[in-house]
Amino acid sequence: MGIIKTSKLIFEYIRRDEDGNVEGITRAIDNVDLDIQQGDFIAILGHNGSGKSTLAKHINAILYPTEGTVWVDGKDTSVEENIWDIRQKAGMVFQNPDNQIIGQLVEEDVGFGPENMGVPTKEIRERVEESLKAVGMYEYRKHSPNRLSGGQKQRISIAGVIAMHPKCIIMDEPTAMLDPNGRKEVIRAARALHEVEGVTIVLITHYMEEAVFADRIIVMDEGRIEMQGTPKEIFSQVEKLKELRLDVPQVTLLAHELKKSGLKLPDGILTIDEFLYELERITGKQNTPGKMGIL
Repeated sequence: MGIIKTSKLIFEYIRRDEDGNVEGITRAIDNVDLDIQQGDFIAILGHNGSGKSTLAKHINAILYPTEGTVWVDGKDTSVEENIWDIRQKAGMVFQNPDNQIIGQLVEEDVGFGPENMGVPTKEIRERVEESLKAVGMYEYRKHSPNRLSGGQKQRISIAGVIAMHPKCIIMDEPTAMLDPNGRKEVIRAARALHEVEGVTIVLITHYMEEAVFADRIIVMDEGRIEMQGTPKEIFSQVEKLKELRLDVPQVTLLAHELKKSGLKLPDGILTIDEFLYELERITGKQNTPGKMGIL
């Protein structure tokens, strides 16, 4: 069994009006089967209301299935005595870093989780140091989190999760409130954790460029998994993604439009370097980003 597995997962909630009267039942997750292996980097895409964040909350046992089962590292999330273990194995990073930061100093905040777990003081210090170094924030350990940028705060939140030594980190739209530089910082930290530390990453995002770095992309719509595959396989299907009200990376869209105009470009171009390589192959001219005004 993988690190995360769901079987016929269904989640329903009751809708109520302003007076508390029942309006109906909404099915937010509809028969989802998922199998994520240790060491995977998975991106989950979908428009607002597609069920992607609801699915993330099941992995961390914040929500429980109406029907079906969720296992994290072999443990059923609906069994109460498993919750503590599950939340240590699958750490969660939310949209707003201010909701996760509670310490007066960066190192205090990062050490809070291990301290709650009963980790000895000496080991807490070691974990804080290694976690801050992993996200490139060690030099800020004596700073107040309140004085940091949004991207730096989010990296501190990630360090706090890393310090608990999880096998998996679920990032629920961690860059939604950040500027472009902050988004790059956070995704760079996530990629380093995956590539260097071998941590399983589940990234919930609506930024297509962030999903390019995943091993596998899952596209959700109306609580169901509509598409699944590598970034190249998914982003080759531009028209289908448009039907699902999703974008594609800008360079992918540019290549797609040029191909429709007759240029013999392959489907699923994901990066500027790849785009320039294919242009050079077609035209026989060497291109660089600096010479391409459109880029």
